[in-house]
Amino acid sequence: MSTVPPGEFIAQATAPAGTFDGGTGPERPRREIVSRSPGRLAWERFKSDKKTVVAAIVVGLYILLAILAPILVGAKVLDPLTTHPNLINDLGLPTFATSAAHPFGVEPGTGRDVLSRVWFGLTFSLFISAVAAVCSVVIGVVLGIIAGLSGGWVDTLIGRLIDLVLSFPQTLMLLALSSVIVAWLTGTLHVPAGNTAQATYVILVLAVFGWPPVARVVRGQVLSLREREFIDAARLLGAGPARLYFREVLPNLWAPILVQFTLILPAYVSAEAALSYLSISIQPPTPTLGNILKYSIQFASSDLVFFLTPAVLLVLIVVSFNLLGDGLRDALDPKSTR
Repeated sequence: MSTVPPGEFIAQATAPAGTFDGGTGPERPRREIVSRSPGRLAWERFKSDKKTVVAAIVVGLYILLAILAPILVGAKVLDPLTTHPNLINDLGLPTFATSAAHPFGVEPGTGRDVLSRVWFGLTFSLFISAVAAVCSVVIGVVLGIIAGLSGGWVDTLIGRLIDLVLSFPQTLMLLALSSVIVAWLTGTLHVPAGNTAQATYVILVLAVFGWPPVARVVRGQVLSLREREFIDAARLLGAGPARLYFREVLPNLWAPILVQFTLILPAYVSAEAALSYLSISIQPPTPTLGNILKYSIQFASSDLVFFLTPAVLLVLIVVSFNLLGDGLRDALDPKSTR
């Protein structure tokens, strides 16, 4: 007897007696027709894409390492802040390439452990990128649902707001507003000065400038959903706007929301690195992939391993997240084209 996974239905067609042996044999099953749920079909498409599976493994490892880093720092297994001047020569370069205590060597000039700093920097880069991506997705989803379901002047107003936000030069605004916004955060909202205020500023700016693409995608999905029968039924039953938005429409948008999140997150990881290069994000000695990479550029010729370690890791993370987002989009919506 075949085992049927949960959520599947098997319809068994039988042939009349005698069909297979001249009319004298018993009835025999002809074939089994398995009905698969949309989620199972998406999972099977996802598993069949090998590069997406590899990307998912890399992303999962990245998240696991980022979660473990603060625990290991607290347990003194990783030490990203202690300097070792005795490991630096008169030219400011490490006296050795690698060792058992420092598998990736130490930073030129400071002697801090490279492995500990890069590993701990994963946590801060992921935290800033993830919080900013969640804020962007939440804002974009809410405004996209309201615009698509309401229509009329509400849709027009939100559309013009999207155009206005997209028209701003993001990099120039980040540079121009940095000191003003950070002073407002520390003075008015009493955010602790230093790296906390800097990280809050980066999250705020990335979220403010990152939601319009999400809103456009969600609005397009809602325009088709609002013509469905269950929306008409909910309206006839007296459902208010909040119920229509978050109880009827939102559960049908989880696929595009998930895809948008996996595509926005790597963009924010690279954006944080760029902002660190411009001295806007978290500053040393607190490590992020961005500020480690910025510091390593000046030693690109004299200490190539130190330069390549954060650079290769950053590229690997961004590419893996992008491949995962593309794979999820193909698995969840096979009719879409890249």
